[in-house]
Amino acid sequence: MSSAPDEQPLVLIVDDHPNMLRLLKKVLRGEARILTASSGREAVRLLEQQPVSVVLADLKMPGLDGLGVLTESKRLRPRAEFILMTAFATVPTAVEALRLGAYDYLTKPFEPEAARAVVRRALGRASVGAGHHGDVTVTTDSEILPGMLGRSQSMHELGTLVRRFAASDATVLLLGETGTGKERVARAVHELSPRASRRFVAVNCAAIPAELLESELFGHARGAFTGAARDRAGLFEEADDGTLFLDEIGELRTSMQAKLTRALEERSIRRLAESKERRVNVRVVAATHRDIPAMVASGTFREDLWYRLNVALVRIPPLRQHPEDIELLAAHFLRECAAADPDRRTAGFTLSAISAARRYDWPGNVRQLRAAVERACLVRVGDRIDIGDWPPEVTGTRPQGAAD
Repeated sequence: MSSAPDEQPLVLIVDDHPNMLRLLKKVLRGEARILTASSGREAVRLLEQQPVSVVLADLKMPGLDGLGVLTESKRLRPRAEFILMTAFATVPTAVEALRLGAYDYLTKPFEPEAARAVVRRALGRASVGAGHHGDVTVTTDSEILPGMLGRSQSMHELGTLVRRFAASDATVLLLGETGTGKERVARAVHELSPRASRRFVAVNCAAIPAELLESELFGHARGAFTGAARDRAGLFEEADDGTLFLDEIGELRTSMQAKLTRALEERSIRRLAESKERRVNVRVVAATHRDIPAMVASGTFREDLWYRLNVALVRIPPLRQHPEDIELLAAHFLRECAAADPDRRTAGFTLSAISAARRYDWPGNVRQLRAAVERACLVRVGDRIDIGDWPPEVTGTRPQGAAD
C-alpha cells in the first residue's frame, strides 16, 4: 500500500536549467513529493520553510552554487541527504562535496534509472532517523559500487575512483588485503564500463599450476603437449571485447610475467606451440595482496610489467580502516542469512555486539565479517545478536573447554 501524498518525503531539486528540472520531476514521480528551485538562493528559502529529506542540486549555478547549497542544507536540515549533480570534468569537486557531508553525486549526463536509484537510497538513509537507543537495527544499504556497500569517506573515495577508471579502457590494478573484496571491485569496473554487455572472465593465477597457466591464458595448438588433442582458445580470447580479471597476479613466475607484459603492450597473444599472432581487444583488471613495489625491488616482479599495470591503481582499504561501515555490512549479511533461511531471521544486533565488532581488527576483512555474522545467526538465542554470539576472537574471550 502506497503512502498518502502528504506522508511522502520531500525531495528538493535545484538546477538553473528548466529542462533538467522537468526531466527530474518526471524521473522521480512516485518516489516522493517534489519541490524545485531554479537557483541556490531559492533553494535556501525552501529549506528554511519545508521539511526536506533529500536535496538534489547542480554544482554550477550562478550566485550560490551547489557546494553553497550543500553548506546551507547541512545548517538548516542536518538530517537531509544531499546529492550533487556534476559534469565529469568536475568529479574532483564532487569528491570534495563528499568530504563536506554529501551522500553521493551524479555525473552528467546520467541515465534516468541511475538518478532514481541514488535518490531511493538517499531516501532510505534519510528515513533511518537520528540513531539507536540501546539496540542496533538493520538499516538501508548505501551502495557505493555495484555489489559493494559503504558510508565511510574512504569507501566513497574508492567508489569515486573506480567509477572514473571504469569509464576509460585503462588497465586497472587492485591492491588490497585478503578478504577486502577485490573481485567485487573488478566486477564493478566491468559493469560500469562500456564493455558491460560483454564477458567478464576471472582467473586466480595462484590456483593454476605454473606449467599450465600459459595454456590457460593464451590457449594452445593441437599437439602442444601430451593430451592436447585439439586447438583450444585461452582466456584472453574468451574475454575478447570484454574484461579479463587476473587475481593474485603477484604469484606469477617471472617467465609468465614477460609473456603477460608483451600481451598487454601488443594487444595480441600467441597460442602455445603456434606461431600465429592473434589480436585481442581485452580490458585487463589485475589484483594482488602482495607488495608489488617491494617485489620489484627484490627482483621477483618485472619492473616493466609493474609500469604496465600501474596505469590505474586502486588501493582497497582494509576493514579496520573504516570501522564505521561494520554496522552497515553486518546488517546486510544478516539480511542475506534471513533470505537464505527465514527461520534464522533476527531483529538485528544489540549495541554491545556492534561495539565489540568495531573494536576488533578483522584481519580477514569483509569476508571474515560475513562468516562471523553467519555463525552468530546459528548460535544466537535471543531475538537479537548479542556480544556473546560473536566468535571468541572477536570479543577476546576463550571458548569453553579450552586447554590452559
